[in-house]
Amino acid sequence: MRSAHSIALILICLYLVPALFAQKNKPEPLTEAQIEQIREAGIVPNERVSLYTKFLNEDADTIKSLTNRSKSLARTKRLDEELQNLTALMDEFGSNLDQYSDRHADIRKALKPLTESTDRWLGILRALAGEPGFDEARKEAIESGEDLADQAKRLLAEQTEYFKLHKDEEGQQRAEPK
Repeated sequence: MRSAHSIALILICLYLVPALFAQKNKPEPLTEAQIEQIREAGIVPNERVSLYTKFLNEDADTIKSLTNRSKSLARTKRLDEELQNLTALMDEFGSNLDQYSDRHADIRKALKPLTESTDRWLGILRALAGEPGFDEARKEAIESGEDLADQAKRLLAEQTEYFKLHKDEEGQQRAEPK
């Protein structure tokens, strides 16, 4: 009797382990083609910031196009997924901006379009009426968008001030020790 319980317990564990690992793996917010474009941009901060902005614009446009469709379970599920991807991408982008800020990379050229785009994304998200199937994802996306907008505006102001004082470092991709 005891061995039957042990076997049943082992089988249950083997059944649950893949499910646990699947929950930990969040979907990648970028497609393989987008990841390749980011890699090709390499260590050129302005190009990478412009690419992230472009990809977020595309995601926001997808969300906007879904808002005009008639309400259905499939639409609700798709909106939830798209909102989660948008949030994950905005969070990843924020981490990249932190690194560029720490390096004193001159990304002012790419930050200006970013600050304009964040206002547009937030407008799309706020105009989207909340529904039970995706309301939590919508709220998280708005919060991430506000954080990214604040970060971009703050970083643009900091960089403008920094490069006024350090004119010899304008256009650099990272601060080099002197």
